Amino acid sequence: MLGALLTSSLTRIIPIGMMLLALQTTLFSEMQPFGVIIQLVLTFAACAGAVGGPERGAIAGFVLGIMFDLSIGTPLGGTSIAMGLGGYVAGWCDVIRVETTWWFAAAFVALGAAVGETMVPVVRRFIGEEDAFVPEMLTIIPVVTVTAAILSIPLVPVARWALKLGTPEWKLPADG
Repeated sequence: MLGALLTSSLTRIIPIGMMLLALQTTLFSEMQPFGVIIQLVLTFAACAGAVGGPERGAIAGFVLGIMFDLSIGTPLGGTSIAMGLGGYVAGWCDVIRVETTWWFAAAFVALGAAVGETMVPVVRRFIGEEDAFVPEMLTIIPVVTVTAAILSIPLVPVARWALKLGTPEWKLPADG
């Protein structure tokens, strides 16, 4: 059992998640476009889904969400459900694609991040938080979606490496 854990992709996802979590809680908490903290960890969960499929995306999102909950102090499991769902939704890129391109993966990462960020107040409301839905959500969701699409360009190859997948099947457009 320990051997299976050591050879799984979690041995790569957890350290990468720790680095991204550190960046999100320090650097990205200071750089807030339109007053919104960039959700780097959620973006990585969605990237894992986009390259690894719904199941791997959900597992990566759940693990990264548990790490986020433990570091921030939110109720354990609340963020992990939202990030797991974001990774699952982004994972449909791997299921329905005809030919994967960078922009197609970026679109699904953005969609997964949007779903994950939308689910945060829903989950918080279920666990008993009174003011989970805030009017700022109309600003938060578009900013998280756009930044996830932009950050997916460097994070998709990292997620591919973390999940121990082969070389990408992305093809450059043929010349003329």
